[in-house]
Order: sequence, then C-alpha cells, then structure tokens
Amino acid sequence: MVQRVRKAVLPVAGLGTRFLPATKAMPKEMLTVVDRPLIQYAVEECLQAGIEEFVFVSGRNKGALEDHFDHAYELETTLEQRKKAPELKETQAATIKPGNAIFTRQQKPLGLGHAVWCARHWIGREPFAVLLPDELTLDTPSCIGQLAAAHEKTGGSVVAVMDVPREQTKSYGIAAVKGEKDGLAEITGMVEKPKPEEAPSTLALIGRYVLLPEVFDHLDRHETGAGGEIQLTDAMARMIGNTPFHALRYAGRRYDCGSRLGFLEANVAISLDRQDTKAESRALIERLMKG
Repeated sequence: MVQRVRKAVLPVAGLGTRFLPATKAMPKEMLTVVDRPLIQYAVEECLQAGIEEFVFVSGRNKGALEDHFDHAYELETTLEQRKKAPELKETQAATIKPGNAIFTRQQKPLGLGHAVWCARHWIGREPFAVLLPDELTLDTPSCIGQLAAAHEKTGGSVVAVMDVPREQTKSYGIAAVKGEKDGLAEITGMVEKPKPEEAPSTLALIGRYVLLPEVFDHLDRHETGAGGEIQLTDAMARMIGNTPFHALRYAGRRYDCGSRLGFLEANVAISLDRQDTKAESRALIERLMKG
C-alpha cells in the first residue's frame, strides 16, 4: 500500500538579495502578494492537499515566519472587540495547528539539497512534499495535491515540470523524460542548470516535489554540484532507476516570485482574479496605462 503524503518541507533560509532593501530586515517569504505573504500561499496549497505537518528550514532573522503562523492574541482580541469578523477570520486562518510546525535552521547556505537534508529527522522514512515559496502556483486541485495524487498512483517520487525557453534552461533543474501520457512521464535523467546547448529537454522543475525518503540517503553524502552547492537535483538524479520517478507536466498558473517582475506579475494577476479586488484593479490598471 502506498503511503500518503502527510508532511511538507519548506526551505526558507534564503537571504532574498534580489529584493533588497525590502528584505534587509524582513524575510523574503513574508513579501505579500495582494494581502497574503508568499509563505502563506505555500502552506494553504499544502492544506488543500491534505498535508498538515510542516518543517520550515529557516535561517537567522526569520522569526517573523514563526510568528505569522502563531496565534496573535492581542490582535485577535482587538478585532473581536471591534466586531471585525472578516478580519478576525482571516487572521485565525493563518494559524497552523499546535504541534504541526517545526522550525529548524540551515546554519550555512550550502544549497537546496542541504536545506532539505536538515529536515530529515522530522520527516523520517515516509514520502514528503517540498515546496519552494518563491514559486507561487495556483490551481484546483493544487499543484502539490496533483503530485500527491500521482505519487499514490505510481508509488514513487513525482516532480512538477513546465516547458521553458531553451535559453532559460541554465536557470533550472531540467528533466529528460519518456512515455508521457496524460501529462505524466517517466524521468530518465536530470541535470541542474545545464547550458542551453547541453540541456536534455526544456522541461524545467518548478519548485514542487513529492519525494521518497531515499533521497536522504543520497543527500547524506553532502556531495556538491552546480555552484559548489549540495543540489537536490543531483540527489534525485541518483534515485532514477532505483525507485519509480516521474514528472508531471503542470498546466496551472505559476509565477516566479523570486524575480521582481514575476512578483509584480503575481500581484497584478491575482488582484485581477479575486472578486473583492477585480473591478478596482482593472480600473486602476486602465487609468495607469492611459497616463
């Protein structure tokens, strides 16, 4: 019987240098898209998929992340006294159940693979999800929910991929696949940030993974790859052929909020999509375009 995905790892130790000075004192994962921080979108995506246990791999000066998912008693009491029920509901919705969140530190910036490895004791020997909060995905069912369903079907690891222009392969982990059917394909190889002329395909990993615990066996070696870092892609590549490994072509909306333009695009797109902001946002954009 295939074990259900119950836990998620969220690597949140990055410095966010592309958003300085905004991230000088604030974690980049707390940057807001409309009215929710990026990290909350990732947690909500997991909750939609039935995942309720979280390991946040953080770093120094990231205390705001932990506070965000805790009860804010003074704020909640004030909102209740002022009869601001909608605001109170939204505030309470950003709370993770007691005992369901672990915060551990990646003490040195040794790469994504190392960050995931830091969560090994809390994950144990069961399948788990990994979400990069910089990558904002919106779909129903959620992207990680689609991966979890594919895992239950294949019994192995599954990663989300999307086609990117060939000149952009040097910025992503790239998968080689075969036998694609209904968006699901067997992975035959993976490489981290290949040169465009050396990339085996244009299928890029987009920061959503469901992985078997065997990945920790490879991360335990602490072998470095691209950029001199411990790469998650390299550890996953070593699993291919030993355990089932598939790529799921993601067809939903995805925004690269690790870049300033991608972050701006996400804010505009989501504000135009939400019923409570759609009309005003459209009018605002039209007014600005005329100016």
